[in-house]
Amino acid sequence: MSYTIPIGPYHPSLEEPIHARLTVDGEKITNAKVFIGYNHRGIEKLAQERNFIQTDVLVERVCGICSHSHAMTYAMCVEKIAGMEVPKRGQYIRVIISELERIHSHLLWLGIACHIIGHDSLFMHSWNDRERTMDLLEAISGNRVNYAMNTIGGARRDIDDAKRKMIIETLDDLEVKMQPLTHFLTTDKTVAMRTQGVGVLTREDGIRIGAVGPHARASGMDMDVRRDAPYTSYEDFEFNVPVVESGDVFARVLIRVLETYESMKIIRQAVDMLPEGPINLGNKIPKVPAGEFICCHEAPRGQLVYKVITAGGPTNHRLSIHVPTFKNAPTVETMLKGNTVADAGLIVASIDPCFSCMDC
Repeated sequence: MSYTIPIGPYHPSLEEPIHARLTVDGEKITNAKVFIGYNHRGIEKLAQERNFIQTDVLVERVCGICSHSHAMTYAMCVEKIAGMEVPKRGQYIRVIISELERIHSHLLWLGIACHIIGHDSLFMHSWNDRERTMDLLEAISGNRVNYAMNTIGGARRDIDDAKRKMIIETLDDLEVKMQPLTHFLTTDKTVAMRTQGVGVLTREDGIRIGAVGPHARASGMDMDVRRDAPYTSYEDFEFNVPVVESGDVFARVLIRVLETYESMKIIRQAVDMLPEGPINLGNKIPKVPAGEFICCHEAPRGQLVYKVITAGGPTNHRLSIHVPTFKNAPTVETMLKGNTVADAGLIVASIDPCFSCMDC
């Protein structure tokens, strides 16, 4: 006999409000419907009343984990409309912060995943490693969250030689400490039993629904904006785009571990090759002509898209924010089917969702 079980919008295994309505036969999920839209904050509307510097501060609050991604993507749109060329040193600093943010985000998610499956020792190890990244971001920017490292025209704060040395030393230490975490995540029986074969998203379903980011790459989709459409000097760096074929929760764990090491590789190159020169074009409110531009950025969760429309005045005419969770959330219905109710929370969390980001 079939029953309907609601999960959310407020539930102990969910970090943010989402409502999943499960149709179950015993413990097995036979059908699922996902409902979103519980967090509308009006950020896109607020941007129409603020100048470009104020908006760069505003959009950094879209998400606390990938705040730099939002501020940088918005800034790149305005810079393109205004015909501004960001100094090379400013571009490299943006890359360094972007990749540190990716490490922070992936280690945070890995810890949460371990917590959900009941492996709190690995959870604490993951978050201990994450703390090193947070300390590094604080040393560079002064903040652990919302780093305020972007301004229209470049980076807001420089990275001197002492901080460059600190970055390399911290990454060397972090890479050593990541080795046992990587070993346990990829070999531990508890992790394997709770993740392998669970919440499978096939490559075909991923393409059909439109998955992006690590979630897509864990289902065999070889895509990454940094490589496929380079921006902010990403073409200057050598890195691999990890792809895993199995499409289950274990693949999503593995892909984020592999991407963490690739981010370290990019940061080391950026620090080593950091160009001389200015970091921005000045901190005055820019005069931006009428125009529009769409910019894509590979945020920690996947492809982040901003569209900015200006009318020649001091404020934005329109702003549209399209976040990766909006693309990945529809895959949850497909992944839940055929799994058990006990795995539902983990499957929802496996896309690394930020449901607040969707309601801008």
